[in-house]
Amino acid sequence: MGKPTGFTEFNRHLPARVPVAERLKNYDEYVLRYSDNELNEQSARCMDCGVPFCHNGCPLGNVIPEFNDAVYNKDWKEAYDILSSTNNFPEFTGRICPAPCESACVLGINKPAVAIEEIEKHIIEIAFEKGFVQAKQPNIRTGKKVAVVGSGPAGLAAAAQLNSVGHQVTVFERDDAPGGLLRYGIPDFKLEKWVIDRRINIMAEEGVQFRCSANVGVNVSINDLLREYNAIVLAGGSTIPRDLPVPGRQLKGVHFAMQFLKQQNKRNAQKDPLANDGLESNIYPDHLFAGKKNVVVIGGGDTGSDCVGTSNRHGAKTVTQFELLPKPPESRTETMPWPSYPMILKTTTSHEEGVQRHWSIATKEFLGDENGNLRALKVVDLEWKTPPEGGPAKFTEVPGSEREIPCELALLAMGFVAPQKDGLLTQLDIDLDERGNVKAAEKSYQTNIAKIFTAGDMRRGQSLVVWAISEGRECARKVDESLMGFSLLESKDSTIQFYSSI
Repeated sequence: MGKPTGFTEFNRHLPARVPVAERLKNYDEYVLRYSDNELNEQSARCMDCGVPFCHNGCPLGNVIPEFNDAVYNKDWKEAYDILSSTNNFPEFTGRICPAPCESACVLGINKPAVAIEEIEKHIIEIAFEKGFVQAKQPNIRTGKKVAVVGSGPAGLAAAAQLNSVGHQVTVFERDDAPGGLLRYGIPDFKLEKWVIDRRINIMAEEGVQFRCSANVGVNVSINDLLREYNAIVLAGGSTIPRDLPVPGRQLKGVHFAMQFLKQQNKRNAQKDPLANDGLESNIYPDHLFAGKKNVVVIGGGDTGSDCVGTSNRHGAKTVTQFELLPKPPESRTETMPWPSYPMILKTTTSHEEGVQRHWSIATKEFLGDENGNLRALKVVDLEWKTPPEGGPAKFTEVPGSEREIPCELALLAMGFVAPQKDGLLTQLDIDLDERGNVKAAEKSYQTNIAKIFTAGDMRRGQSLVVWAISEGRECARKVDESLMGFSLLESKDSTIQFYSSI
């Protein structure tokens, strides 16, 4: 460990942020960097535990105590080598991961956890600055060709891993640029798009081919892929949003959150936000803009928070966020003991920028004016109770709580239910599970069609970016085994064991 007494000497400290009034003027990232001394102190807080539960908390199995030790000793090459051994894209996870590793940090039992996510981001950015991150062409090409459908974090991770062992990989992306959710779902103020482009350029130098505006099953034939490629990885994500079928849903001003966020990301990229990319769900009737409007975001998760931050940058009149469930506790309870991931109150930087938050509230109706425009929401408060016989809590409406809330723009941010079926999945007639996701065993990632594999949200359902990267890596290993009879790609467990033994 870097400093045996570090965890007793230094408190958790996060980097400074650009003041709210300043950052609302643009879409730039606003989290600043640690000073050299601050970074040294934060890495010193890692205790190098006998049993580091952070390994288990991280879906990638990042070897956290070891890279913290390297950071403390300012051995940046070793820190980068350790981090990149398990994570293809630390520059993504270091910015947008909810850091389940920190929830499992042993120091977190009675003190604030080590700032693992920020340390991770600093490692990779320093590695780029020092020139450690270089394109690496595989020494030998296998002659095998793999198609990866979808260029989100799962698809990119699978492509990077498969290319590293010599397969010729082509990534098909239906949007006009690679990145999937990273590019058109995550706002720029959380992840600037040059960060994605920097990594895509490295992958292209390494030999990965990218075909954009290529919607497999629409303008690219799946039969052509089946004939041309030795294996196919489906990594299209979970893209069908959960709807709210209440009266007035058809009114102008009620939209899915991802439509709203994608339009703004296109504006930031100086692209036409109304451009039809070939997806019916993305054909917008008009510009979605929150300026001078009463905005209500329905859904309390990260996507909803992103809508809050974007609406404030638009200059919304008011921003309100609804959550159907009760307000979470501010700290762990008996039902969420360490090291489990706690479902506690999360206040994001977007919330700090201005929002009215409501819990235990349901939208009963969208109310419109004579022109068919949204003017208000009819809502009701809820009371949640656990049935005497046990089981999940159920809600009832609170009598007399029904009321109207002014609203000209309602954004539905209630999560995603399944991958899109039309086109690719329908034409393949591939097996789906009971939730509508592509069916494949967790250990094999192989579908009912022998040469087709799947990973990420398309297989496991809506999840975290870090889980998508993990699935992409593990799926790549299974594809490699299928093509070659063995694989040189290491599993996350074997990497942890290696670093723990030295």
